[in-house]
Amino acid sequence: MSTYTQSILIAFIITIIFSFVLFIPWLIYTYRKYGYLSMSKTIIMLSFIFYFLSALCLVLLPFPSTRDTCSLQSANTVHTNLRLFQFVEDILKDSGVVVTNPSTWLIVTKQQAFFQSFFNFLLLMPFGVYLRYFLKERRYWKRAFLISFLLTLFYEVTQRTGIYGIFNCAYRIFDVDDLLLNSVGALLGFFLAPIIWALFPSHEEVEAKATEMEKKDIVKPISILLALVIDLFIAQTIWLIIGVLTGYSGTFEFLVKMVLYMILFGLIPSMMNGATLGMKVMRFTMVNRNGKSIVRQSWRRCVAIIATVCLSDAIATLGGIQLDMDSPFYVLQIVISLLTALAGFALTIIIAIHVIRVIVSGGKRRLYIDQYADLIATRKK
Repeated sequence: MSTYTQSILIAFIITIIFSFVLFIPWLIYTYRKYGYLSMSKTIIMLSFIFYFLSALCLVLLPFPSTRDTCSLQSANTVHTNLRLFQFVEDILKDSGVVVTNPSTWLIVTKQQAFFQSFFNFLLLMPFGVYLRYFLKERRYWKRAFLISFLLTLFYEVTQRTGIYGIFNCAYRIFDVDDLLLNSVGALLGFFLAPIIWALFPSHEEVEAKATEMEKKDIVKPISILLALVIDLFIAQTIWLIIGVLTGYSGTFEFLVKMVLYMILFGLIPSMMNGATLGMKVMRFTMVNRNGKSIVRQSWRRCVAIIATVCLSDAIATLGGIQLDMDSPFYVLQIVISLLTALAGFALTIIIAIHVIRVIVSGGKRRLYIDQYADLIATRKK
C-alpha cells in the first residue's frame, strides 16, 4: 500500500508543477474560447492531469535500483502472459473456494491475486468517466473502448520493453488479462459517468454563458491582461533572439527594445484597427467610443507602455551603478542604490495594486494605459 501512496504523492507533486507551467496557456485558451474562466472545466482538466499522472506512476513506479534488471532476474523469468483469464485461475488457486458452495465465495476477496485484478479493473475506470465528458454521447462507447484499450496497451508495451530500453529487461509482466480488465473497467466508467458529470455544468451551459457574454460585448479584464502578456512575451522573445544574434548591449539594446514596443503597440494596432497581436489571439480589439482616431489613441497607449518601461529601466540602471569604495561618490552611490530599490519596489506595488483593482472591478475599471488612451475593449467587429 505504501508503494501506491508514494506513486500517487509523486503524481500530485508533478501535477502541481504542471499546473504552474500550464496556468497561463490554460487561461489564454479558456478566455479566448469562452471569454471567461470556467471553474468547472479548470477543475476537470486539473483532475484529469492528476489522474493520468497517478495511473502512469502506479503502472511504472517504483523503478528498479539498476538499469541492468536482467541481472536481478533468473533465466526462466516470465515476462509475458498471453493466456486470457489466467487471473481467474490465480485467484482460485489454493484459495479453498468451492464453486458449488456459496459460503466459500467470500474467501476470494482475501486473495492477493484478487486485489491485483480488482485494482487493474479500477485503474482505468476514471479514464472512462473522462472519456464520456470529452466524447459527450453514449453512442461513442465503441470509440471509448478502443481508446481505453490503446492506452492500456501503451502501458503494457512500456512495461514489457523496460520503458523502451531504459532497463535492459522488463521489470513487470505484459499481461493480456490487464488489457481486458483495464478496458472493461474504462467502459464501465464510461457508462456510469453521467452520475458524476451531473454535478458539473454541461458543455452547453458553458457555451451558453460564453454566447451571452459575446452578445453583451463583455471583455473581462483578464483577457486584456493576457493580451498584454502575449505582446510583451513576443517583444521579449524577439529582443532576446536579436541579442543572441548580434551580441548587442547598452544603448543599442535599449533602442531595439523601444523599436519593438513601438511596432507591437503602436504600428501594428494602427494597421489592425486597434488590435495588437495579443488582442488578435484573445479575439478582441480596442475602440474609442467618442469617435477619436484609433491610430492616434493606439499611439497614446503605446506611449504609456513605453513610459512605464523606461521608468522601470531607469530605476534599474541607477540601482546597478557600482563604484569603488575609494571613490568620493561611494556614499552617494549607496544612497542612490537604496532609493532606487525603494522606488522599484514602490513601482511594482503600485502596478500590482492597480492590476488587482482592475481585475476585482470586473470591467468597471480600466488599465491606466487604456484609460490614458481613452480606449475600451470590444469583441464587435
